[in-house]
Amino acid sequence: MTTSPALRKVINTTQLWGIAVGMVISGEYFGWNYGLGVAGTVGFIVATLLVSVFYVAFIFSYTELTASMPDAGGPFTYASRAFGPTVGFLAGFASIIGILMAPPAIAAALGAYAHFLHPDIPAIWVSIGAYFVFVAINILGIKESANLSVIITMLSVVELVVFMGLVSPAYETENLLAHNSGISPTGIFAAIPFAIWFYIGIEGVAVVAEEVRDPVRTIPRGYLLSIGTLVVLALGTMILSAGAGDWRQITNSDYPLPETLAMVLGRNSAWAKLFAGLGLFGLIASFHGTTIGYSRQIYAMARDGYLPRLLGIVNNHYRTPHWSLIVGGIIGLVALFSGTTDKIITLSALGTVVMYLISLVCLFVLRKREPGMERPFRAPLYPFLPGLALVLGLICLIAIVYFNLMLTLIFVGLMAGAYGLFALIKQ
Repeated sequence: MTTSPALRKVINTTQLWGIAVGMVISGEYFGWNYGLGVAGTVGFIVATLLVSVFYVAFIFSYTELTASMPDAGGPFTYASRAFGPTVGFLAGFASIIGILMAPPAIAAALGAYAHFLHPDIPAIWVSIGAYFVFVAINILGIKESANLSVIITMLSVVELVVFMGLVSPAYETENLLAHNSGISPTGIFAAIPFAIWFYIGIEGVAVVAEEVRDPVRTIPRGYLLSIGTLVVLALGTMILSAGAGDWRQITNSDYPLPETLAMVLGRNSAWAKLFAGLGLFGLIASFHGTTIGYSRQIYAMARDGYLPRLLGIVNNHYRTPHWSLIVGGIIGLVALFSGTTDKIITLSALGTVVMYLISLVCLFVLRKREPGMERPFRAPLYPFLPGLALVLGLICLIAIVYFNLMLTLIFVGLMAGAYGLFALIKQ
C-alpha cells in the first residue's frame, strides 16, 4: 500500500498570525451588524464585551492544548486523547461545521461587496468564482497560501485602521445611544452569535499546527498576537460604525462598512467606493484562511479513519489535502445557495461553541489524567481562567440554542447522520 506523504512544516510566527487573523477578519467587515438589529447598540456592546472576555480566556486555555499536541486534527485530537474516539469524532465534527459554514457566508459577502461596486455584476457568480479560485490556490501549497495570507491580512488590518480614522470625526455618543429601548437580556442573548462572528475561526490555528515550524514557540506567539489584534479591531469597528450616524441603516446589510462611509461622506463618495473595493481584501483573507482550516480538519479526521479515507490523501506533488479541499468546497457551495447569510453564521457559531466547550473540558481532564504531559505553554491562572471560559461558553451555547431551535435540530441531525457514517466506517 502506498503511504500518503506528510504535510510540510514551513509556517513561521508571522505567517501563523496572518492565517489566524485572516481566518477571522471578515467578521469585522460584515455579519456582526445583524446583532445591532436584534439587540440595539447598547445590548450588542454588552454581548460583544461578554464574548470578547470569553475569547481571551478561551485562547489562553486553548493555546495549552495546541502547543502540547501540534496536530492537524486540533480539537479532534485533544478530545480523542482525553475521552476516546466517540467524543473525538463529536469534537471534530462540530469543528468542521463551524469552519465549513464560514466560507459560504464570506462568499455571499464577497458577492455583495462586488455588486455594491458594480451593480451589473451578479453577486452569486462572484461567490461561486471565489470557491474555484481559492480551492485551487490552496491545492498548490501551504507555503504559498501562508504567504498570501500574510499579505492580504496586513492589507485588511490597515484598511480597518483607515476606516476607523475616516469615520471617527463623525462619531457621536448620542448616535450610539439613539433608538435603543434599554438593555434587554433577551436581546443580548439573541445577539451572541453575531458577536461570536467577530472572532470565529481564530481556533483554526490548531488545524495548521502540524505545518508550523518550531510549534513550541510559534503557536503561543501566533495565538496571543492574533487575539490582541482582533479585540482592538472588533470593538473599534463596531462602536465607531454604530456612532457615526443612524446605525439602523446597516443592520441588514452584507456590506455595513461601505454603508457607514456612505452615511458619513455621502452616497457618491469616492471613499465609500474605494473602501468597498479594498474591503474585498478582508473577505478574501478570511475566505482563504477558512478554506485552509476546513480542509485540514477534514483531512486529519479522514487520515485517522473517522471519515472516508479518500479525504485523508495528500497530493504527492503539492503536499496538500486536495480531496478534502474539493469536497469541502462542494458542501460550501450547497450552503451558499441557501441564501440565508444570518442562518449560516448562526450554524457556524453553534458548531464552533460546541467544539470550544469540549476542548475546555479536555484541558481539565488532561491536566488531571496526564500531569506529566509536556506543556510548552500552560494556561495562566488555572483553573480560574479556563473555568471562566467554560462558564461563558455555556452561556453562549444556551443563548444560541434557545433562540435558534430549528438550526439546533439541523445541527443535531447532521451530527447524528455523520456519526452513523463514522460507526459504519469503523466497523
